[in-house]
Amino acid sequence: SDPRGGASSTMKLNIACPTTGCQKVIEIEDEKKLRAFYEKRISQEVDGEVLGPDFAGYTFKISGGNDKQGFPMMQGVMLHHRTRLLLQKGSKCYRPRKAGERKRKSVRGCIVSHDLAVLNLVVIKQGEKVIEGLTDEKSAKPRRLGPKRANKIKKLFNLGKNEDPRERIIRRKIVRDGKKDYFKAPKIQRLITPERLQRKLKWKAEKRQRWEKSKAAAKEYNDLVTLRNKEERERRQSYKEKRRSLSRKLSEKKAKAAAAGN
Repeated sequence: SDPRGGASSTMKLNIACPTTGCQKVIEIEDEKKLRAFYEKRISQEVDGEVLGPDFAGYTFKISGGNDKQGFPMMQGVMLHHRTRLLLQKGSKCYRPRKAGERKRKSVRGCIVSHDLAVLNLVVIKQGEKVIEGLTDEKSAKPRRLGPKRANKIKKLFNLGKNEDPRERIIRRKIVRDGKKDYFKAPKIQRLITPERLQRKLKWKAEKRQRWEKSKAAAKEYNDLVTLRNKEERERRQSYKEKRRSLSRKLSEKKAKAAAAGN
């Protein structure tokens, strides 16, 4: 860095190639080459030819970076400088140590600027020229683990919808000194088997039975409420008629008594 405190034009590019599993770090000191990355955001693509003729035909995607003090870039923060954000569980660039903990931490915005020390790139498209240590077959690292999800196993081996992915699962050999070797295989996730389908049918049948039972209970309750209301209305009507009859008899008795007095 500049001893006077000014910005240095040196930046490291950490380039990753998903197809070979390799990474390569190159240091760029030419400001003209770095200008192509300035004002770009995370997830934007950059033509690799700006780095030189060796990278002609390559396309890189910006995946992140760190500034000279080690603060990481954070996707979604539309700034080219550092800022302090209140982060919680589920936030990027933060790992809570206690339940419900929140913390204000410094993060860098997702826009590339000259303050960065390292910029992370991912190879999206390869060019004609092979880069040693990145895209050459000699440096390629085989995947230690195969896919685990059923659909991804089918996609890898181009299996049909009704084919069983359990026959194509990738196993790795575990070698132990003085003991018998054995193989490890992942437990396939989201695997559709006849047992699974039968279980789902059972769950649906149980759910429908609960719904029918609830519906029958609700109908029985509503019928009982209707009957109780009808009985209550009849009781009140009977009471009112009885009161009217008594009142009528009392009025007739008073009328007769008045007529006899006259």
